[in-house]
Amino acid sequence: MSPDRTRRRPRLGFWYRLVVSVVRPPLRIFTKRDWRGAEHIPAEGGIIVAANHVSELDPLALGHFLIDHGRAPRFLAKAELFRKPPLKWIFEGAQQIPVYRHAPDAAAVLQPAVDALARGECVLIYPEGSATRDPDLWPMKARTGVARVALLSGAPVIPIAQWGPQEILPYKARRPKLFPRHIMKILAGAPVDLNAYVDKPLTAELLRAVTDTVMHRIAGQLAELRGGTPPKEFYDMKDHSTMKESA
Repeated sequence: MSPDRTRRRPRLGFWYRLVVSVVRPPLRIFTKRDWRGAEHIPAEGGIIVAANHVSELDPLALGHFLIDHGRAPRFLAKAELFRKPPLKWIFEGAQQIPVYRHAPDAAAVLQPAVDALARGECVLIYPEGSATRDPDLWPMKARTGVARVALLSGAPVIPIAQWGPQEILPYKARRPKLFPRHIMKILAGAPVDLNAYVDKPLTAELLRAVTDTVMHRIAGQLAELRGGTPPKEFYDMKDHSTMKESA
């Protein structure tokens, strides 16, 4: 599906344009695209894009989708990536958002994302925090940062499911499998209805409920892309790590 030509191209700084100019041509050459649901992505205003994570390659595929539909995503990325050049130059120049994962105040950690949304930015969050370890690559149990950002900002959460990048670069693989050309499947959904959770205290239970609501939407959309039925309970890395240690 071709991008919506009526949308304005997002304004990109030097470093962002450089990354796009380097990444976009190989993606067009070595991958096919099955893009759906772009009508659910608002052309303007702050939005949270929440997506499943199947490969270290999928940020490039998802960034390609969003930029070609008029939104330049600001990724939440671990602060360690901002420490040394050239990644430091790229991440800072492209106005990506550092996350200090071990800071004691969760709200303060996520305040830069809330501020970006107030400026009308597209903030991209991988709620799982890393590529899924679910044996069948369904979304795993997510962290609650996406819920906190959504409720603090009031910005709509656009759920996106993606499938295909893992066929080129499976988790922990270092050599991409470029042939035959694989299809990058992306499905954007309507904003998640979080009205039932607005104006309530941000308890751990509430944040978990909001996060699971978002992740179930993503898992349902992923089923549309790949087939099958997602599990009722999300894979929990902590539980499985404990089982391995006690075995």
